[in-house]
Amino acid sequence: AEVRRHPDVRRVYLGEALMAQAPTADRVLVVEDLYTAYGLSQVLFGVSLGVAAGECVCLLGRNGVGKTTTMRSIMGLTPPRRGRITWKGQDITGRAPYQVANLGLGFVPEDRRIFADLTVWENLDVVSRRQRNGGWTVERVYDLFPKLRELRDRQGGFLSGGEQQMLTIARTLMGNPELLLLDEPSEGLAPLVVEHMTEQIGRLKREGLTILLAEQNVEFALDLADRVYVLEKGLIRYEGSAREFREDESIRHQYLAL
Repeated sequence: AEVRRHPDVRRVYLGEALMAQAPTADRVLVVEDLYTAYGLSQVLFGVSLGVAAGECVCLLGRNGVGKTTTMRSIMGLTPPRRGRITWKGQDITGRAPYQVANLGLGFVPEDRRIFADLTVWENLDVVSRRQRNGGWTVERVYDLFPKLRELRDRQGGFLSGGEQQMLTIARTLMGNPELLLLDEPSEGLAPLVVEHMTEQIGRLKREGLTILLAEQNVEFALDLADRVYVLEKGLIRYEGSAREFREDESIRHQYLAL
């Protein structure tokens, strides 16, 4: 197992690129050799990755390769069976989700999970009542998502898919996270809405928020990411800069058949 994980072995036999890696000392989130399963179904097989402060890192891959499981493992929703997760040097492996969130990690799940019977404002106010000290307020998220200001009195269940996605991100920001984990934020959205989402997440990145993004929409991801990891069958098959991944068609075809 040690030989198989060695970077030179992986580069030669798996063709993995080893460029544009964030310096280890700068990484606020470090995932090491993660193995996660649902019952008897093993999903992750030694996933390792890192995210530096202020970086946007994207986890790319098709459906079912383990992107969501990686996110859930980090947040403690599906604790790993093996491996280690550290946040700013602190071991958070297997901690309860509320404990992980209280340390500054905010999770935007793929299925959104808004409160359908509450208004937009009430969805945000629920979080603001227990928020950590920080800069995110209801007015500030309205500035980021002006559409939510217009819809503040509408119940969550009557929002469109794009509006619900905006609300989910806004609600997570109200907890003032230092690291934002976004699971498939473009899933099911119209192209114009995806374009707006790119602008809004890009603004968060420019303001210095650290982001880990799980996506299968390659163009959307590459417009935002500094670095990418490609997951296949629960293994990291590639790590490199977003620029190189975008410019090298052979790499995209090899790992994503694009």
